[in-house]
Amino acid sequence: MKHMGCLSFAKPQTARRALLLACSGMLVGALGLQATKALAQEFPPKKNITMVVGFVAGGAADTGARIIAKRLGENLGVSVTVENKAGAGGNIAHQFTATGPADGSVLLLGSVGPLAIAPHMMKLPYDPVKDLAPLTMAMNFPNVLVVDPGAGIKTFADFIATARKNPGKLTFASTGPGSASHLSGELLNDMAKLDTVHVPYKGGAAALQDVLGGRVTGWFATMATAAPHIEAGKLIALASTGTQRLAALPKVPTVAESGFPGFNATNWYAFVASSKVPKPVLDRWNTELVKVLTTPDVVEQLNKHGLTPMPGTRDELGRYMASESAMWGRVIRERKIVGD
Repeated sequence: MKHMGCLSFAKPQTARRALLLACSGMLVGALGLQATKALAQEFPPKKNITMVVGFVAGGAADTGARIIAKRLGENLGVSVTVENKAGAGGNIAHQFTATGPADGSVLLLGSVGPLAIAPHMMKLPYDPVKDLAPLTMAMNFPNVLVVDPGAGIKTFADFIATARKNPGKLTFASTGPGSASHLSGELLNDMAKLDTVHVPYKGGAAALQDVLGGRVTGWFATMATAAPHIEAGKLIALASTGTQRLAALPKVPTVAESGFPGFNATNWYAFVASSKVPKPVLDRWNTELVKVLTTPDVVEQLNKHGLTPMPGTRDELGRYMASESAMWGRVIRERKIVGD
């Protein structure tokens, strides 16, 4: 029997029956495909939206996520719940999102560590490039080098001079190997030819307590975490790690202007989702997130915590992630940094 689409050449009754069966099957299949496609691209998904954060409550990522989630939920008329999945420098949250639902109901406020640093230090159970789809840059901000007042260090110049006179004696905390706070310290070691010792912690809370207690010399902390303690005089801010001074600390210089031009170790968080989510849904999330991140009162709230919104297109985020990965990959190779 020769077939041509839904037509066939055989006995009339047999051909008619075959024709009906074939065409009805094609119709059911087409309708099923359309229904599946429509369901997959439904926006917003008819379920609670989860915004995953890879760090504990109270830090910069969590603070920013809760501000953004509140307005996002109000705009869309849905529940947007922030879920903290801390551990492994944020990699647990990234793996959860990469292997999670493909309906767009899970968003991740991803971070520079898992997205651009960790792939150069360890074998991950997911591929940040293949398994996670960029949505938009969320917040870009520098860290600030802080020290305990008891260390006898008052300025950034003091820190550099003390470190050079006492190689291997000064220590700096981080939220884990490969974190932004870790790499900021390593970049300074590299550019200033220092030998300060990295002391990794499992999170910002533990690192903060040991810096406040004088058990560690310093820490490249986020403003959201350090600001209350700087204001209370419990920590001294020495320098920030971006290209411009922090608006909240206008008298504190950048590392770059303090003798190390080119130093730029900004921390950033970006929204990503599972790459299995249909493109139309990913594009809609970009639209809705950019709308929130450009709302004046949201911008003001984020700025109060030292967070600068940097919304943009999905392609722009993809290119930025690639450039950051290339830069930190070089530092990791040259400093011979390895993960846990």
